[in-house]
Amino acid sequence: MCDAWRMSVADAVTSVGVRRWLAPLSLVVLVIASLALGKYAVAPLDIVRAIWAGLTGAPSGLPPTVETVIWQVRLPRVVAALLIGAALSAAGAAYQGLFRNPLVSPDILGVTAGASLGAVLGIYLALPLLAIQALAFVGGLAAVALVYAIGSAVRAHDPVLVLVLAGVAIGALLGACVSLIKTLADPYNQLPAITYWLLGSLSAVTRGDVLSVLPAMLLGLAPMFLLRWRMNLLSLDDEEARALGVNTRALRAVLIAAATLMTAAAVSISGVIGWIGLLTPHMARALVGPDFGRLLPASIMLGGGCLVGVDLVARSAAAVEIPLGVLTAGLGAPFFLYLLAIAARGWR
Repeated sequence: MCDAWRMSVADAVTSVGVRRWLAPLSLVVLVIASLALGKYAVAPLDIVRAIWAGLTGAPSGLPPTVETVIWQVRLPRVVAALLIGAALSAAGAAYQGLFRNPLVSPDILGVTAGASLGAVLGIYLALPLLAIQALAFVGGLAAVALVYAIGSAVRAHDPVLVLVLAGVAIGALLGACVSLIKTLADPYNQLPAITYWLLGSLSAVTRGDVLSVLPAMLLGLAPMFLLRWRMNLLSLDDEEARALGVNTRALRAVLIAAATLMTAAAVSISGVIGWIGLLTPHMARALVGPDFGRLLPASIMLGGGCLVGVDLVARSAAAVEIPLGVLTAGLGAPFFLYLLAIAARGWR
């Protein structure tokens, strides 16, 4: 009797219908927890009252400190974490399907290296924050444009492989340029700022930053949603996909541009945050399967929720804020190995 009950519960939990609800439920719980928890705790009901008062202009009856914490500190960070995590995860899911490789992440074509070089150059030149973000955004786009130009110029039997190899080469070159600027930077002022930016953080994100990257993220997400059903055909060989009426070259170019736009916008305001774009598509695939029509929404929700949770840990776990890149690597690598071990059991 007890064993039968355990089996029925396990079947219910692992059923596809229940698993599809895990991503949105986890997202809601993490957002509420991130708004409520921290060095200044806020009750969930007070969060609702503060947000409602800010949206409608009605008096909330709360202390001004609560409204300041919610509207000026936590809400911009939570929204930024949602957008950045969703963008990186969606780009990772698109790249993994595009290149038919589960180890591909959003920085495979050098967008992160290009954005890093742009931001580091801006810090080295003592430019204002807005200019640094703009240089990071332009640098990421320029790096992928260069990689794609090289891939188009080199005629090969496997254009996907050429793109990946060109991305690795250009990424290494841009990484060397970043190291050169770090060597030339002032070790007391510029170098700490460069190092902190490269580790990733949302501590300085404002409402204006969120609004500035929102159009680029939506512009990149739109073609992914519109073409999500055709993405499944890219898992086939190019000849088979073309036989089914899909222009693989044009589709690949559109998806690369969309994923690059989203990734560059995310990195420009948060710095380098690894593992989100690699790990969360795997989690989404385990929940809803490989169909990109379901995989993309699940990846967006899981990516946003994961980064919200990581940011909560980053600002709450220690007296000083922990860089997001350190946490995502520290938490993501063991979990990825766990997923790899589970997959290996299925391969046997």
